[in-house]
Amino acid sequence: MENNFGTEHKKTTLHSRHVKAGAKMIPFAGYKMPVSYPSGIIQEHQHTRKHAGLFDVSHMGNILIEGEYCAEHMESLLPTDMINFPLNHLRYSLLLNKQGGIIDDLIVIRTNPQKFILTVNAACLEKDLEHFTHHLGNQLNISKVSGKTLLALQGPESASVMHRLGQDTSDMGFMTYQKMNLADITCSVSRSGYTGEDGFEISVEDCFADQLASSLLADERVKWIGIGARDSLRMEAGLNLYGQEMNESLTPLDAGVFWTISKSRRPDGERPGGFLGFESIFDAVSKPQKKRLVGLVPEGRSLVRTGTILTDAVDTRIGYVTSGGYSASLAHPICLAIIDSEHAAIGNTIYANVRDSHRAATVCSLPFVKHRYYRVPDNL
Repeated sequence: MENNFGTEHKKTTLHSRHVKAGAKMIPFAGYKMPVSYPSGIIQEHQHTRKHAGLFDVSHMGNILIEGEYCAEHMESLLPTDMINFPLNHLRYSLLLNKQGGIIDDLIVIRTNPQKFILTVNAACLEKDLEHFTHHLGNQLNISKVSGKTLLALQGPESASVMHRLGQDTSDMGFMTYQKMNLADITCSVSRSGYTGEDGFEISVEDCFADQLASSLLADERVKWIGIGARDSLRMEAGLNLYGQEMNESLTPLDAGVFWTISKSRRPDGERPGGFLGFESIFDAVSKPQKKRLVGLVPEGRSLVRTGTILTDAVDTRIGYVTSGGYSASLAHPICLAIIDSEHAAIGNTIYANVRDSHRAATVCSLPFVKHRYYRVPDNL
């Protein structure tokens, strides 16, 4: 049964299809979103790891930025090498404040030399748009993209499903982008996703969304997957979630995403700095790191929830759980956490404060489950 939400929550174009499929709908980032379907989160998670899961991620925001010297202007806000950014490729990047804190994380697609499409978190869309407009609105054309449905097809059988719909994607590597026809529908497709699996994110005009979803779901390997399994899959893959592993008080160093700063933009690079917050970040790089993002495996079977306080052996607070849940692939609880660097060595034991008890947890490397992104073979 559909939950009763206020009118303030938006619906994606495929909302009625989710309800018909028996989805449990919850409020998420201003939308009514399917958290799970009748088979349940664990089954959906395992299906995606083995076959192909279909996610409606149309709540994500899209911003179009274009104009003369677009790449050069965007380097004043993003730490990515925008100037040497290849056409029809994607980059994962960060929007930073003056202190080096993370305003949002985003995907950037370069569709032509003077045009970029940004996919941003739904809850951050308006503040991101305001930030770009404030800093670049006099130099570039900046607008919100609407009228699109975004579907994510994820899992080891995703490429085979795409082939059945008329597209051979063997020459399309991870983090690349193409326009293509799927089931005779024009789509914008990137080989990317948020699960750690091979897969695709497919953008289509709203008016063709139902037709495309029907064509994808006609393949018995494809099942609807809700945002509950999307969260557990990304946790296993060690992928950050904005608002949990990242926020405006955490720097890329704290959040374990310093790698998003392109080599050319680092202190010893060709074009060091120049983006908002770089002074604070580079100053922190030159000093011992205070915090680290780590993986944790708690002892026992019960979950350690997001926000749980972490302590050392003498009960001194050393950090907190940023994301906690159950790994359906590993069949035990897992956590992402930010802790003091002195306790972050792999194999170290720390303690989670769970209902006034101290539950041991072991620091482990990330990801929990190995990524299976597709790289184009050298002989192609």
